[in-house]
Amino acid sequence: MDLKKLPKTEFAAAVAQIAGERNIDVQSILDSIELGLISAYKRDQKERGIEIAEEIQFTVELAPETGAFKVYQVIENGKKVDVTPPGFGRIAAQTAKQVIDQKIYEAEKETIIADYQQKIGTLLNGTVLRVDPYKITVGIGKTEGLIPKEEQIRGEMFSLGIKKLFLLKEIVTNAETTRKEIILSRKDNEFIKQLFIREVPEVANRSVKIEKIARVPGERTKVAVSSTQSGVDPVGSCIGQKGSRIQSILNELPPGEKIDVVLFSKNNASFIVQALSPAQNITIDSIKDGIAVVLVPEDQLALAIGAGGENVKLAGLLVGMEIKVQQAAV
Repeated sequence: MDLKKLPKTEFAAAVAQIAGERNIDVQSILDSIELGLISAYKRDQKERGIEIAEEIQFTVELAPETGAFKVYQVIENGKKVDVTPPGFGRIAAQTAKQVIDQKIYEAEKETIIADYQQKIGTLLNGTVLRVDPYKITVGIGKTEGLIPKEEQIRGEMFSLGIKKLFLLKEIVTNAETTRKEIILSRKDNEFIKQLFIREVPEVANRSVKIEKIARVPGERTKVAVSSTQSGVDPVGSCIGQKGSRIQSILNELPPGEKIDVVLFSKNNASFIVQALSPAQNITIDSIKDGIAVVLVPEDQLALAIGAGGENVKLAGLLVGMEIKVQQAAV
């Protein structure tokens, strides 16, 4: 289309239609077209071998009803001279189309981002599209999400095209591009909580409450649960018949990651005993200044401490204090 040859109001109608359909401000479109025309003019002059100094200023007068325009060079004291090249209408039409296409893209992107803003903290199905040294790009619906290095689980490998569940953790603005980015995670503790909500109806309807989560991503997780409804077994509900529910959750985690579901208690001594599961027959020696000393039978020591001290460390994180394990006297 040639902007100069468009019948009166047809240009305005086209801009208004796009603005209405995409919820874009009309003036924003016109302003962007004017800036685009100045850039197109400078490119045109450069292609003709004419160098334009950076300090030279240009303005565009664009008739919003017809699309007719003129490019002016500002000379002095606000005076300006018409420098519109002959035959510039074709370039102008291309520029207008590019500007409008870009505005449509940006508007659609904003709509998508607004939609995902409502889904922060929930799980999304995604397909791995690209794996880079510092981020993984995942296809989610009509857009893409990113898993930055700090949200990746050490040792978890992704092949291209693989489909997984991801937590929509947050939406941030990239400092360099100023574009909004959807940040995904499988490392965040909320990922675990949302898996329980997905697989355990009692957690979803809040008759079972997830009180605390302690996790070494990719290795082991402890989840403390309580019941808000009489007669509901919180641990049994999360495990499921023959372990069916917890197995469904484990299937979504990296291979080898284990989950201990333990009963929450407001009583520190009881909670510590539960947190050290699967070790049994534990007694509390003392709890003082954020340190709990526990006594464990010899045959339960390995379970209480765990490989590399992992079990006792996670139990400590879960209850919010340091736990020291000692062998109980025979």
